[in-house]
Amino acid sequence: MLNMKFNFPIVISAASMLHVCLFFVAFQLSSAYDNIALRKVAQQLHPYSSNYWGADRAVDGLKANLSAFGRQCTISSVEKQNATWWVDLGDVASIHHITIYYRTDNLDWEYAYHYKGRFLGFHVYVSNTTNKLDGQLCFRDTKYNISTIPAVINITCPVHGQYVIYYNERLPWVTYPDGYSTYAFNELCEVEVYGCSVPGYYGPDCSIPCPDSCRYTYCHIETGACLGCKPGYQGHQCQLPCSPQYYGELCNETCGNCSDGVTCNNIDGTCANGCDVGVHGDKCKTPCPVGWHGKNCSLPCGSCDTCDRFTGHCTSPCYPGWKGQLCSDECSFNKYGNNCMETCGSCKDFKSCHHVLGTCPNDCASGYTGNLCKKACKTGYYGDNCVHKCHLFCKTPHTCNHVTGHCTDGCIDGWRGLYCLEEEKSSEPSSFYGVIAALFVSAIMNAVLFTYLYMRRKRLGRHKEEKYTERNDCQKEKVNMSVISKKADEQTEDMYEELREGTLPQNYYSTR
Repeated sequence: MLNMKFNFPIVISAASMLHVCLFFVAFQLSSAYDNIALRKVAQQLHPYSSNYWGADRAVDGLKANLSAFGRQCTISSVEKQNATWWVDLGDVASIHHITIYYRTDNLDWEYAYHYKGRFLGFHVYVSNTTNKLDGQLCFRDTKYNISTIPAVINITCPVHGQYVIYYNERLPWVTYPDGYSTYAFNELCEVEVYGCSVPGYYGPDCSIPCPDSCRYTYCHIETGACLGCKPGYQGHQCQLPCSPQYYGELCNETCGNCSDGVTCNNIDGTCANGCDVGVHGDKCKTPCPVGWHGKNCSLPCGSCDTCDRFTGHCTSPCYPGWKGQLCSDECSFNKYGNNCMETCGSCKDFKSCHHVLGTCPNDCASGYTGNLCKKACKTGYYGDNCVHKCHLFCKTPHTCNHVTGHCTDGCIDGWRGLYCLEEEKSSEPSSFYGVIAALFVSAIMNAVLFTYLYMRRKRLGRHKEEKYTERNDCQKEKVNMSVISKKADEQTEDMYEELREGTLPQNYYSTR
């Protein structure tokens, strides 16, 4: 009995010393950072029947009395398969470590088996929502047993989050190690979350600002490493711009085709000096629209519908009147139309026609007409605008060269020259006077003949008249000589007309 009395105080003293040492270590760890969970809003899933043990008791900053009735601890309901408690830090914060004080009822922890079993197997999460699965698991008890689990536990968890969640479970279909309680409890006397109270700082005393290129206003509380970089940066502290030809989120975006091969802006991918050939837009990633090419797509295609956006070479046929890879060259002299395959007509002054339309700039050359000056004058016409008629004295009437007007088959008799306008003077007088002489001789012969016939007819008439007068005893009728003379003249004229028609050429009167 004496031994028991002697040993018991010694045991109590050793346990108390262990508790003091743990408290001192926790104090040393927490002294560099603020308890950012102090007096924040806290809740639990299965609260006990009275607010006497409300969830906020675990963040009131009081931990001198760790008993149920000290009004410094929270207690969850009994006979539950899971127990969940959480504290809202008010905003996403940089956390360094978490310290948990479990219920001891102010007993020596070494002999507080009843409460140790309830503490075993717990989890701690940090999340941006009240759902633990949305966050990050900071700690899960898998190594402690009823002999080794401490009453005060420090969990290093350098993460960022708004909610710190304590969770424990006792599921009926799971077999737990010896010493685990039958049901789940959260009997927390104090939960302290240490970190930087002001966002955007890190270091032992939260005095170093996080890099500006961090994606968020906070960074790793110890190293200053960014949880993510702003677009355009990379590296441990996002201090490095993206590698050349890359930009944007995580530096995963590839630059467009900036002018002269210059890299784009590491943040938004824009090209400061404009775009190189074949592309346009702020990021120089948009191909040229149809009909454009070159740097910044500023050059129109040549005389064609489509062209290569880089070289400008036409990928569709050239418009009529143009040629070359760029369709920028006019047709050569005297050519026009599609692929410059058409030959110009006869333009005036030997001018070339319009390279597209084929029309002549100064009207048609002599002998041609039409829009393209390709039609020769119609038969019987020649010269400028085909307004001149071929001459009448061409051998084939109204037929001459459509350009010069020269008679193509020669001239009719009595005319000569290229245009058949010159009389043949050497042969024309002899022919004329020969005809006159023939007519004169014929007239004399006709006069002699008619005189002879007249005298003969007169004699015969007189003889018959005497006979009839004597025989019939009738009044002698005198012959009217004027009538006979008139009839003779008519016969002579008819013979002359026949003679003239037989001796003169057919075209005699037409030539005169």
